[in-house]
Amino acid sequence: MKNLRIATFNVNGMRARLPNLMEWLKREQPDIACLQELKSVDSAFPAAELEAAGYGAIWQGQASWNGVAILARDAQPLESRRGLPGDPDDTHSRYIEAAVHGVLVGCLYLPNGNPQPGPKFDYKLAWFERLINYAKDLQGSDHPVVLAGDFNVVPTDMDIYNTRSWLKDALLQPESRECYQRLLGQGWTDSLRHVYPEERIYTFWDYFRNHWQTNSGLRIDHLLLNPALSPYLHDAGVDAWVRNEPHASDHAPTWIRIASRKKR
Repeated sequence: MKNLRIATFNVNGMRARLPNLMEWLKREQPDIACLQELKSVDSAFPAAELEAAGYGAIWQGQASWNGVAILARDAQPLESRRGLPGDPDDTHSRYIEAAVHGVLVGCLYLPNGNPQPGPKFDYKLAWFERLINYAKDLQGSDHPVVLAGDFNVVPTDMDIYNTRSWLKDALLQPESRECYQRLLGQGWTDSLRHVYPEERIYTFWDYFRNHWQTNSGLRIDHLLLNPALSPYLHDAGVDAWVRNEPHASDHAPTWIRIASRKKR
């Protein structure tokens, strides 16, 4: 196993946040970066700029919405899948997968599901079921696997500053949380919570009511490791400084450090 820094980052608009993304890549130098919410068509993806910064990339864009990408430092991701199986009519760009630096990386952007109840929440749960079904084989693989992305679910009340104003939000609904727990129940390790079992750590602060300034956040960006990879997890964290930059995304990059030897 290589020493690797693997990150996930909902950029909230690739072109609008490109300077923020490039500054983060330059400063933190993740070996693997999963991006979500590109909000641009494939032809607008800044492949040349990323290549100049030392990153190979694969991506699946979508006009104005969604979009996912995997970046590899000093390498080219070897694509293995686009989209989840189970619904041939699903046109959303929400899942892309590749072999990178010896790890199989699934980058996902799970549906938000608001407003709920309604068709958007139904789609969220249906997509979650497809993910759970597909993840079974990945979890049991002898090859190291990480599922990284914006899961759009707050796993527990410990993962949010206060539930009071979010009780009707799709991110906190019992059905959403139950899906996430069933996914973990397959044997995945929730990296950030594994490293910090008792701390309130957030990855998202929305733009309203000074939520960033008051650290009123949510933890919705997750990196899940299968049993073949989890013993090599040595650290995890959030690059919160990115959220404080001008024109920042409402998410901050979330990362893990994989070491070449198992943690004792």
